[in-house]
Amino acid sequence: MLIQQILLKILHTFQQERTVSAAFHLLKGKRSGQTIQDVGLYKLYPFFGLLPKLPRLKFDQQIDLLFAKNYIDIDENGYYKMSEIGKELASQPLSITFDSWHYRGNEHLFFGRLSLVVQSLSHQENNQKAFIPIERNDQIQGWVRQFLIANRFQQHSLQSQLYEEMTRCLTKLSVEERVKEILIFRLTGYNEPGFTWQQLAFGYHMQEMDVQLYYISGLHAWLNEIEKQSSNYPLLSQIAMEIRVEALLTLSANETAQLFKKGHSIDEISLIRRLKLNTIEDHIVEMAMNEPNFSIDEFVTMEDQQQILQTVENYETKRLKTLKEILPHVSYFQLRLTLAKGATTQ
Repeated sequence: MLIQQILLKILHTFQQERTVSAAFHLLKGKRSGQTIQDVGLYKLYPFFGLLPKLPRLKFDQQIDLLFAKNYIDIDENGYYKMSEIGKELASQPLSITFDSWHYRGNEHLFFGRLSLVVQSLSHQENNQKAFIPIERNDQIQGWVRQFLIANRFQQHSLQSQLYEEMTRCLTKLSVEERVKEILIFRLTGYNEPGFTWQQLAFGYHMQEMDVQLYYISGLHAWLNEIEKQSSNYPLLSQIAMEIRVEALLTLSANETAQLFKKGHSIDEISLIRRLKLNTIEDHIVEMAMNEPNFSIDEFVTMEDQQQILQTVENYETKRLKTLKEILPHVSYFQLRLTLAKGATTQ
């Protein structure tokens, strides 16, 4: 299963220095300082928020399968060790790619808009004014209503224009044909209901979760193509409006960033915002991870930065507790900051 290969890849990247729960929080897109920092430290951007609605039960079932197949061994505290065959499977490249860091579940909002637009235009083409909308979300329905009005849907040319854009855009995607097919099969038209996950899984001889992962990968590729060539896809660009996450910092970290850029120290920001110093430090680490020009020199000397990075390389670990034992004169904040600065976003 694709989901098992993804889990093995995440666990292998964690270098057995996190619990299996860290992988769960990563896939869910948990907005905690620890998870955000893990994304940067281990360069796991493609998988952050990949499955925001993943139930813990389903995650645990997949972990149990990895254990049953002897890919991993887990202790009572949730820490794990990978077997040689587990490491071998984790090192194999995935057949599809993701860009979850820049979408974080918003790709479903895009498809929700598109699905309802397609359904509305299809019914209009067949002179059917009344139908049960495939999307029940009030915000999506309101957005689609405004989109149709703004693009003069009553002139009956919008359908052919959108169809042409979709066809041209999908043709340019460098993904498997079945990925494109899954995207189209999920759409609903007049007297043509979209395929369910169960139907697609049966038709492609795949597990439901794997079908959904192919679908998400296809949406990411589609949205990235629209983003790159927005002028070529005026209608799709409207539907994709505000889907891509541009503000990479969490809301709270962004507020800290604004104060920091005004010259306030982290102690002053802690007092102004009435937050613990540790929380403000989390925000500074997040800034270091996401802002390419952010300098950490005022927090960590160049000598200490070099020493930390050299230790990481020599001992092949990013585990803070281990690094702290080796470098007792360096604070945890300085360790996290140096490791975060060494990471780059996608």
